[in-house]
Amino acid sequence: MIKAVNTDTDSERSPTFWREQEMLLLQQVMGLVGKSLAPDVVFREILHLMSELLGLNRGRVVLLDEDGKACRICHAYGLTRAEVERGCYRLDEGVTGQVMSSGQLIIVQDIDLEERFLARAVERAKLPQGPVSFIALPIRFGAVTAGVLACHRIRRRTRSLADDLSMLRILATLVGQLLHLQSMVEAKTRALEEQNEILTHALEHEAARYGIIGTSAPLLRAISELERVSDATASVLLLGESGTGKELFARALHLASPRRDKPFIKVNCAAIPDTLFESELFGYERGAFTGATSTREGLFEQADQGTIFLDEIGELPLSMQGKLLRTLQEGTITHLGGKREFRIDVRLVAATNRDLEMEVARGLFRQDLYYRLNVIPIHLPSLAERRGDIRALAIHFLSRTNQVNQRNVNLAPDAFARIEAHSWPGNIRELANLIERIVLLAEKPILGAADIERFMPAGESVASPAARGAVKAMTEPVFAPLGLVRPYVSAASHSADELSQALEACGGNKSRAAQMLGLTGRQFSYRWQKLGLAPLG
Repeated sequence: MIKAVNTDTDSERSPTFWREQEMLLLQQVMGLVGKSLAPDVVFREILHLMSELLGLNRGRVVLLDEDGKACRICHAYGLTRAEVERGCYRLDEGVTGQVMSSGQLIIVQDIDLEERFLARAVERAKLPQGPVSFIALPIRFGAVTAGVLACHRIRRRTRSLADDLSMLRILATLVGQLLHLQSMVEAKTRALEEQNEILTHALEHEAARYGIIGTSAPLLRAISELERVSDATASVLLLGESGTGKELFARALHLASPRRDKPFIKVNCAAIPDTLFESELFGYERGAFTGATSTREGLFEQADQGTIFLDEIGELPLSMQGKLLRTLQEGTITHLGGKREFRIDVRLVAATNRDLEMEVARGLFRQDLYYRLNVIPIHLPSLAERRGDIRALAIHFLSRTNQVNQRNVNLAPDAFARIEAHSWPGNIRELANLIERIVLLAEKPILGAADIERFMPAGESVASPAARGAVKAMTEPVFAPLGLVRPYVSAASHSADELSQALEACGGNKSRAAQMLGLTGRQFSYRWQKLGLAPLG
């Protein structure tokens, strides 16, 4: 347990006592540094221990402003917030400013006799009567003076000033090292952030080149796979749930390939009647059927030298699957009603949301065609897998819908959080429809989470506790953290009854009782022991 210094009995302290206090201080500080390198945490505890263990009161760490023209108190113990705010000095102004500019130690033996001492932060009337010293040491890293470590010292003490200076030099050196380390970490962090921003911009630009919105890892992985196979001629099978943007990826594959300047033909197999498949895909000769008054090219011929995209290929009837397989194997087609073969050079991209392996097992899809199509399968992530892209997609759809409909509807942050929390079983298509619905039916220009609730798809479920927390965080008030400056509390600040009642109210929990009284656990224990109360369990 820490033995705090009482200046009233300072004359009774032996050199051994002070050595013990010094060792305890260093032990406590080094233990804290081992757990955290956060300067605000370590500096605050250093200043606290200087006061509690060595009687060096109202300690402060003064640092340069960003412009380098002034310095101000950034960390303190024993000063009120108002006193800290007053502690701002131009370089060469007062004792603190001179130490900052010269980089030299200054000891004021009696602040009442020193003209340079401004008493700006702490008024003289608030200090103890009798001689008070002020010690200010430069904080350096390398040859640079980065700050000042300063404190008050009551002179009616037996402890040697030289001993105090030795400890203060050690602590100033430690503070300087931590500041140096902090600057190195911040510089490294800035460099990494800049590099990350450059990479993110490059990835966004790469995705935007294909009209694909988002930078989530699953999405970028799919784009990377797409680009790696873009120069090949093998068939590509796009797999994924409905509404994941298969056509967009098929176009991206075409744009990334050497065929980018040739035709891209899209075929929705689910929209073609079974009786028209052959004529649509392969064309027909004049007189092939009633109404065939002229020869017509099929979609495969139109895609010659380019890419043909067969969407929903799982809907292709069995009678057409064999003919498609022959075309893929031999690179030729024959018009309906014709006998001449035409050679074609087409890159096939197919897409389905069905489980083709299951369809093969059920006899609804040819196994040999499945193997032919499944040379390069690429899984397209669902919106649930790329949740980090939801906001970017929502903003994109919002901008597009506003522009098309000449509206100016915007969403508040909590509305975006609500949208991100939805499970999106309908994927991107469902999200696009929601945004369009919101824009067209909105009754005011800016909508919050409560305003869009009526537009949300029925039967939705929040995806995860984290997502629910996101919505909650956007709607609940945010409380500012406690300040970095801990106010000074005298050793006789609380009576035995106050300590006992606080401990009883907190069920015997010392940490909570201390917090209730505005004390640290160490301060609570010291006051408890000093008042001769029963030992804490």
